[in-house]
Formats: sequence, structure tokens, C-alpha cells
Amino acid sequence: MALRAGIVGLPNVGKSTLFNAVSNSAKAQASNYRFCTIDPNVGLVDVPDERLDKLAELVQPNRIVPTQIEIVDIAGLVRGASKGEGLGNKFLGNIREVDAIIHVVRCFEDENVLREEGEINPVSDKEIIETELQLKDLESVDKKISRIEKQARVDPKFKSELEVLQKCKQFLEQGKSIREMGLSSSELPAIADLFLLTAKPVLYVANVDEASMHTGNKYSEILKEAVKNEDAQVIFMNNSIEAQIAEMENEEDKQMFMEEYGMKEPALNRLIRSAYKLLNLCTYFTAGVQEVRAWTIEEGWKAPQAASVIHTDFEKGFIKAEVISYDDFVKYGSESAAREVGRLRIEGKEYLVKDGDVMHFLFNV
Repeated sequence: MALRAGIVGLPNVGKSTLFNAVSNSAKAQASNYRFCTIDPNVGLVDVPDERLDKLAELVQPNRIVPTQIEIVDIAGLVRGASKGEGLGNKFLGNIREVDAIIHVVRCFEDENVLREEGEINPVSDKEIIETELQLKDLESVDKKISRIEKQARVDPKFKSELEVLQKCKQFLEQGKSIREMGLSSSELPAIADLFLLTAKPVLYVANVDEASMHTGNKYSEILKEAVKNEDAQVIFMNNSIEAQIAEMENEEDKQMFMEEYGMKEPALNRLIRSAYKLLNLCTYFTAGVQEVRAWTIEEGWKAPQAASVIHTDFEKGFIKAEVISYDDFVKYGSESAAREVGRLRIEGKEYLVKDGDVMHFLFNV
């Protein structure tokens, strides 16, 4: 399973530049005018994980396969997008298809980069996007309320759904997002078919100037203060610098460039890791001579579910799992060495897979 994250924001805040920085399989056009991006660009991004590199160093496999995120560069939204302004319906439809939102907010001053919203104001910019998403969600909720009202009078199932939808409607009308509601697991099915935009988790990227790429600036601090109650993370980075790093093919040149800017790694590595964890995902590994590979699962998955991401037959015919913790694998240097000292465990169907487990599944179909 791969996380699908959509990059959103107002026009000319650095969305496509960020996409170019993070995507290793596609390049989005980055230009200084509205609606440069009309159809969403899509790219697959490797999730950086030092543990995968270490396992590969020990095992010396024929190939290394990291887990990936699918990044979607969605065109800039504008005021009135929920009513179709600026091709808004098309863009909002693209957002509906993603699992998580990366919201890029302009936190830099540059008279050469067009801006239609007056003075730099990250809070106002954020609220424009949020309002459009909330209005679109309100439209979706209203339509479903109208659709099930009659059935709710005679069917308890629809009655409970209607109650949840009415709660959502009131929340949205107050200018709040669904993810802030804290809906219970029994309430979530009522809105599952709507794929509500404001129910999606959000990661804010404060696109700052070069001087502020390590410490942030007054604008990024204003943004952090504004979202402190949203249970959302704010990452500040200079998207232009990140794009330049990503374009460098020579690793030595890349390292020299980062050293010049006092960087240990590209800031986009933090972004990718943060986006990866946004949906409570974790990683387990398979390690053999043919390949060392990272696999993405949800936290709390049991061993058979984890096996299913390799092949559905693995879950159907699951017998047991051989498990070595990452720390033990590295400590003893190989699967065989860990087995000899009793650090390889046999786990059954109820085992909750832990982040970093090195696993081998036994199954019979």
C-alpha cells in the first residue's frame, strides 16, 4: 500500500517547485502565473529510511526496494473554488482522491513572484484554502442529508447516519474542518462514501526564504501559532533550494551544495518521512539475497494483514511468521546469526507487527 498525498495551496506559493524537489519520477512545470498546473502531475517518491540501507549493507542483495509515496501536484486553488472559480471543481475533485494533504503556504517576500492576495499573510492564505474545502464538504454533506432523510424516518440505520451528517453540517457551518471533530469509529462509516476533503490529515509546508530555511521566520511562526490546535505539523523549507538539490545527479556535488547551506540532508527527507507517518503507517522489512525491501502497513496490523501487502495468498494461507527485530538483525549481522542466539521469533496470527521488524512468512494455499 502506498500513501497518496496531494500538494495544495494558493497560486504561486511554490507547489510545483516542491513537487519537482520531491519527485524522482516526474517533473512538474513550475511557472509564475495562475493555473500553470491544470492536470495534476503525479510522481512516485522513495521514502528515505536509513534502516533499509543498513540491512542492504549487511545482506548484500541483488536489489534494494524502498517503500514509496505517490505525490500529486494539484493546481492552485482560489477564492470561489467551491463554486467552480478557477476550474475549482476539477481541482477539488483531484484532492478528493488523495489520502493526505500537503498544504504549501507562502512565508517569504519576493516582489518578483506574483501574489493576488495583497500583503504576505500565511493565516489568511491558509484560511482561503480551508474555507473552500469546507464549503465543498458542506455541499457533499447536504446532498447526502437530502438523499437519506426519508429513509431515516423508518430505518434506524439511516437515522444514526443522519444524526452524524447533521453534526458534520453544523461543524462545517462554523468554519471548522471534519478532522477536528474527533468522530468515533462507529460514526465514521456515515461519511466514508463522501471522501470529505477536510477529513484528510494535513501537513503544512512553510515555504520560507533562504535565510530562514533552518530557523523559520516571522511568517512561519505565525502559521505554527495558527494551526497549533489542529494536531498538524508545520515544516519550513526553501522549495527552490530543495529543487536544486534534487536536480543534482552527482552525489559529491549534492553534498558540497548542502554543506554550503549547512544542511545534513535535504529538508524534503523530513517532509517525506512526516507525510509517510501522517496516516499512522509503519514499515517492516524482508531481507534476502534476492532483495532487501521495505513494506508499508498501518500501525496495529496483525501478521496476516502485513503479509497480504506482499501477496493476498500470504494472508489467506498464513501459517506463521519468522521475526527478527531490526536492532537484533543489525547487532548480530545476519538472519542465521540471530537465529543461532535465539533472537529469531516464531509468531502467529495475532502478532502485532512492529515498525522495523524483519520478517519471513510461511504460508500454504
